[in-house]
Amino acid sequence: MKKSIFVKAALVVSLGLSSLGLSALAHADDDKKYRWKLAETWGPNFPIFGDATKNMAKMVKEMSNGRLTIRIDSSNKHKSALGIFDFVKSGQYQMGHSASYYWKGKNFNTMFFTTVPFGMIASEQHAWFYYGGGMELMKKVYDQYGIMSFPGGNTGNQMGGWFKKEINSVEDLKGLKMRIPGFAGEVLAKLGAKPTNIPSGELYTALERNTIDALEWVGPSLDLRMGFHKIAPYYYTGWHEPGTELQFMVNQKAYNSLPKDLQKILTVAMKAAAYDMYSQSMHASGVNLASLKKDYPNVQMRSFPKPVMEAIVQANDELLEEFAAKDPMTAEILKSLNDYKHQIRAWTNLSDRAYLDNFDGK
Repeated sequence: MKKSIFVKAALVVSLGLSSLGLSALAHADDDKKYRWKLAETWGPNFPIFGDATKNMAKMVKEMSNGRLTIRIDSSNKHKSALGIFDFVKSGQYQMGHSASYYWKGKNFNTMFFTTVPFGMIASEQHAWFYYGGGMELMKKVYDQYGIMSFPGGNTGNQMGGWFKKEINSVEDLKGLKMRIPGFAGEVLAKLGAKPTNIPSGELYTALERNTIDALEWVGPSLDLRMGFHKIAPYYYTGWHEPGTELQFMVNQKAYNSLPKDLQKILTVAMKAAAYDMYSQSMHASGVNLASLKKDYPNVQMRSFPKPVMEAIVQANDELLEEFAAKDPMTAEILKSLNDYKHQIRAWTNLSDRAYLDNFDGK
């Protein structure tokens, strides 16, 4: 009996000490400081895109009271603008900021989480991500690489690009050397163009030296500062990137190592920074378009002729059907995108489009 009482007492004391130990450990974890690094595709002090990463890191530091800080390394530091995927996958960097369609050579399905030709506009795409199953599909694609991917800021509808010569027919696309990433490049290749992907810091030089004949970058929000209008006077409206979403990437193991509250802080900060980037991009496009019209009257705004657009639509549909037939994951994502677009576009037409058609300019 005495022995039994002694054992029970010892057990209670042991459990108590264990609880105290766990409590102390939990308290120690609360005080632990985490130092992360983020690699971004963009150069130092790159406007809007780079602002998104800075805003995110600032919010994380403030909300965590300094327990989690994130150092941002721009492309001039890590020397690999298009190497962000591998940096995050390997754990060399805990985070990255780039665009998902840059990785279509590694996995074709990554491109759907940036944008696709004739896809959804930004507001529709955000709804798909957070309420239409987009986040779950993105998780399926990135889980196999130990990467978590989150929306990282939308540019809105992008322009169709800067061209040195006017595009009057499909024949004008044949042999055209154009910087255009993502699936749009494959679409134009099907029509005879020669697409390539070049980092942003090399675009002006490539256009100036005739390495390329045309390029698309973003839109007035960022194009004006790049000086493309000095070389290529034809500025075409968009079709290929109706709602270009950048991405924050997070190494899964690094994320799991964080306390729950820091995980939540990081997630909230990424979402807030992404939305702020969209607002900033919209503002900058309006301001810069006004400057472009006023200060550079030589720039000629164009829309592609109807026969050209019809050929592009046909090529796009044929290519998507081919890829969907090869990969069940591609087919699943495409079905989700198309079904959601069909549903949400009815509301966009009844609300935004009707409003603009009826009251634009009044």
